[in-house]
Amino acid sequence: MEDQMKETPQAMGPGGTDRPKVRISIQDLYREEIFTDMRVGAIRQLTPVKSNGEFDKNRKILFIGQSSLVTQHGPLPIQFPIEAKNLQQALEKFPETMELFVDNLIEQAKEMQRQEQSRIIVPGANITDPKIILK
Repeated sequence: MEDQMKETPQAMGPGGTDRPKVRISIQDLYREEIFTDMRVGAIRQLTPVKSNGEFDKNRKILFIGQSSLVTQHGPLPIQFPIEAKNLQQALEKFPETMELFVDNLIEQAKEMQRQEQSRIIVPGANITDPKIILK
């Protein structure tokens, strides 16, 4: 998770354009550390902190696994949450969690492919929005 940003009411941006004013949420700050074996992947440890940088013991530490899949179109970066209480547990859960994530990703891709194949394009219909889908 990267620092979450909140939109606030419109403000005048550079050049007189209206843009939402962006602020970092000081209640949702995390310190990020990355642990990697430089081969298979990495684990990002996101430690909750207060705005003064101290550890926020009211929120839990988050772990995010990162790796790449080799595809016919080149490497595909992936990242997935790992439910763990500490780094050691995150390291142990990394392979299984990644495998489950990849399996889910493949199922989603197959479902999208099935939906795309069952779509009917009606001649003369609005080509910019051909969304007739059989279910």
